[in-house]
Amino acid sequence: MEYRNKMVLAPMVRAGTLPFRLLAAEYGADITYGEEIIDHKFVNCQRVINESLGTTDFVERGTDSVVFRTCPQERDKVVFQIGTSDAVRALKAAEIVCNDVAAIDINMGCPKAFSVSGGMGSALLSKPELIHDILTTLRRNLNTPVTCKIRLLNTRQDTVELARRIEKCGVPALAVHGRKVKDRPRDPAKWDEIADVVSALSIPVIANGNVFEYEDFKRIKDATGATSVMAARGALWNASIFSAKGKVPWEDFKTEYVRKTILWDNDIKSTKTTLREIIMHYICLEGTEGKGDFTGKRITIILLFQIGNEQNRILLTSM
Repeated sequence: MEYRNKMVLAPMVRAGTLPFRLLAAEYGADITYGEEIIDHKFVNCQRVINESLGTTDFVERGTDSVVFRTCPQERDKVVFQIGTSDAVRALKAAEIVCNDVAAIDINMGCPKAFSVSGGMGSALLSKPELIHDILTTLRRNLNTPVTCKIRLLNTRQDTVELARRIEKCGVPALAVHGRKVKDRPRDPAKWDEIADVVSALSIPVIANGNVFEYEDFKRIKDATGATSVMAARGALWNASIFSAKGKVPWEDFKTEYVRKTILWDNDIKSTKTTLREIIMHYICLEGTEGKGDFTGKRITIILLFQIGNEQNRILLTSM
């Protein structure tokens, strides 16, 4: 895995499944992260070859639930992200999937309560010894590259010191989300603080935050000095953000996403969640009275589309 001069699809819960990753790659993403998978759940999965789809499925034992699905087409660019608070358990999870992905990443940035309460995600930022234990344990025992993704800490110095400690663990790259745990998505990403990390490290830094257009990839690289750039919400709303030819109309992107979810038998809850995010974003942008029009209102949308001779429909309801 080469981490320099790359455009990267960020890990996103529910959205980062196989159809979305493949679509982002078609538009130009060089590296595609899957959604965070919690190690507790993944260690109970078994690897199954899905002959009908041509995929490798990791299925929760005793159920038909596919926790992670991948395929040969993305073998050299997909990153499997683990949510963990324990080095031994993280290694067990990684060993199950490491031969089917390009890299393993440890989530150290998620601020959501479900993650932090389990000592995962951004809870790790205050535990440098545990970070060292997790990263070095995986690196010693895997041939697959191991990286991590962090957020900014309370002070610039704290962020730089943690980044240096992570670099000493031997990781080939570090992704940095330019917001602190307390920051909300609407708060501007602090590109200048990412620049501090870039100047302090010798390994590639993947800058993340406020990337909504193709031109933003160059803007954030110029501002931070980062060699690679990661996009989250901008890619979620229209994955053709990765295309140098410019964005396709969002309706076309939406239709192609739906087509791929059917072809790859994507989980319907994941599909509905992702579609709702896409559609609600553009409804809010295009509403005659703006975003406030829809606050607190239930919106129901029925999507009808044709795949071969079969008509399909998806019902989306959002508050």
